[in-house]
Amino acid sequence: MGMAAAGVVNYPLVAALLAFAVAQSSKVFTTWYKDNRWDARQFIASGGMPSSHSATVTALAVAVGIQEGFRSATFATALVFACVVMHDAFGVRLHAGKQAEVLNQIVYELPEEHPLSETKPLREILGHTVPQVRLNASFSLS
Repeated sequence: MGMAAAGVVNYPLVAALLAFAVAQSSKVFTTWYKDNRWDARQFIASGGMPSSHSATVTALAVAVGIQEGFRSATFATALVFACVVMHDAFGVRLHAGKQAEVLNQIVYELPEEHPLSETKPLREILGHTVPQVRLNASFSLS
């Protein structure tokens, strides 16, 4: 690769996309290990282990820090962005998943004649537990 072509590569973007691809594709294997079944839908699923959101933003922040310097405004922006995304993953989205679980149980217990009894179940696995987010962040840093 020549010098001109090397200048075109956006290393933080490549690092983020690679981290996302590795984390997302590994969900297939963690599902197989945990449930003893192959589930190709895990390639596009959100939630569960590992957190592709956490891996992506951590890799982005680290790559920006390496390329631009850990004292740069760009790194500070990427770090704050990563913290917001990870907080959302184990906060808002985790609780939304728990609410979906309760709502699904309520709908399941409705009598057949109720207009909502045929409601499609809500997706329950939306977020991550704190250990899932921490594990991904530390994995991306190493």
